[in-house]
Amino acid sequence: MKNKLLQLTIILSLIFSISACSSEGEVRDLGVTAVETLYEPVDGRTLTLQSSASAMLYFEWEPARAEDSGSVLYEIAFDEVGGDFSEPVAVFAADNNGGSNHATLTHKQLNQIAALAGIESSEQGTLKWTVYSSKGINPVKAKQERTITLTRLAGFANIPDQLYITGEGTEVGNNISNALKMKKTNEGEFEIYMQLTQGEEFYFVNSTTGEPVTYSLSGEKIVEGGTSTVTSTGIYKYFLDFNIGSFTTKEVTKVALFLNWSQREIELPYKGLGVWELTNYTITGLTGNDNNDDRYKFRMNSSAGETEWRSPGNDSKPTGNEAYYYMVERDNVQQWTDGEIWKNPSTTGWSDKTYDFMFSLNPEGQYTHNLIIKE
Repeated sequence: MKNKLLQLTIILSLIFSISACSSEGEVRDLGVTAVETLYEPVDGRTLTLQSSASAMLYFEWEPARAEDSGSVLYEIAFDEVGGDFSEPVAVFAADNNGGSNHATLTHKQLNQIAALAGIESSEQGTLKWTVYSSKGINPVKAKQERTITLTRLAGFANIPDQLYITGEGTEVGNNISNALKMKKTNEGEFEIYMQLTQGEEFYFVNSTTGEPVTYSLSGEKIVEGGTSTVTSTGIYKYFLDFNIGSFTTKEVTKVALFLNWSQREIELPYKGLGVWELTNYTITGLTGNDNNDDRYKFRMNSSAGETEWRSPGNDSKPTGNEAYYYMVERDNVQQWTDGEIWKNPSTTGWSDKTYDFMFSLNPEGQYTHNLIIKE
């Protein structure tokens, strides 16, 4: 993170150095005042961090002034209680790409900051924070500092950038070079759909080379080292969140194409590596609106209940764009879902045609599907 911030600072410095020169090459004044007062949160604020993605903390301060009367950029810095901000543990740009006199940080970001400051998982500790103002170079520290006491989430201090699944119980075997890279859904969050074999071991690693860190599952927690098993052979979804050190799982028992009007379900067999596929399937017996209404989606049954896979936002015929077929999972299962469905490319209805259907939750690409009319 510090490297990224350093790169950003260098880029901003170059931009502002160029913009600070007049057409004759004269350097303009880039001075700014220090922020006088920090507003929010109050000094000594105590906060128990929450795992929800919507949990956030708002920071605000009095605006600084630029000597050229132009805009000012801000960064919010965090340090250990005994630190002097010469080497802060974390620095973030303010909202609006640094242009606002406020910043909104998620609890997961605060959890990462606390970890960098040496606060252990589930433990309480105190940080200092302040604000720097600048025109992109020569940042000026605010005249005030404040403290905030955080109770950390039960997550990992060193969160993997990538995660793989391997082991005899998986579809890819125990050769770590064949480990399957899991889908990264957010920082520290990974998921996979895969068939696992009863009683055979599987585990997770952060790399397929060198000396990877190994993770397994214990109770409801992610732990370092060890292996895991399932009690019955099946297709499972695993979602691991290293920010809070926990995971969720469900066993997928059925994936079916769902035709909106007729409510006909056509089950797709599992092919492997997160892909369900049905080929050379002929639809017959549909008439009237059952046949002519072209809307469709997918339904999934699992140990967690029934969900739907629908378009992120669509209500038109396919145009040849791959993104048309992308899918997202929804909990509100219902017959009519205009705006979140796809449409049969045929203009003569569903019936008496042979199809290939493919439904892919393979982690190497977008969650997507395909519908091919063969005759």
